[in-house]
Amino acid sequence: MRSARPILLTALLLTACGGEEFQDLRDFVQNAGADMRGKVDPPPELKPYEPFVYDNSLALPDPFKPRMPETKGSASAGINQPDMGRHREPLEEVPLEGMKMVGYLYQAKVGHAIVRSPDGKLHRVKAGNYLGPNFGKIVSVTDAEIRIKEQVQDSAGDWTERISILLLTE
Repeated sequence: MRSARPILLTALLLTACGGEEFQDLRDFVQNAGADMRGKVDPPPELKPYEPFVYDNSLALPDPFKPRMPETKGSASAGINQPDMGRHREPLEEVPLEGMKMVGYLYQAKVGHAIVRSPDGKLHRVKAGNYLGPNFGKIVSVTDAEIRIKEQVQDSAGDWTERISILLLTE
């Protein structure tokens, strides 16, 4: 009987803790979200897609075909038109995005950049050489970058210049 008293006393104390002491907290948790209702705006109205048919009778240029550069003798050639009769260099066939400057040499008082083409071959270029399909002429070569002046044709057929830079990557 002696060993039953501590167990009985512990059970009695535990039942005393189970009262309604935290009933207000239980009610709050149960009713906290009762009056909260979220509001979601309706999705925007979608307009139906209307396809546009390119008709040759409208004389519109095909947006999926590259424009052919005009020859040097044309009246609308513009002041920035590149020399179309110039001999093209091998790296003009490679897009600038595919080339990486991987090194720099200073030889005979001239800075040369080492360029890796997408096929993995290394090429040595200097100011005056051409890179990329947009008639890009190398303006300067430093130990950190190659500056290239490209000539691109806009939708109106005018030639504009833009500067592109290849940074040393390795």
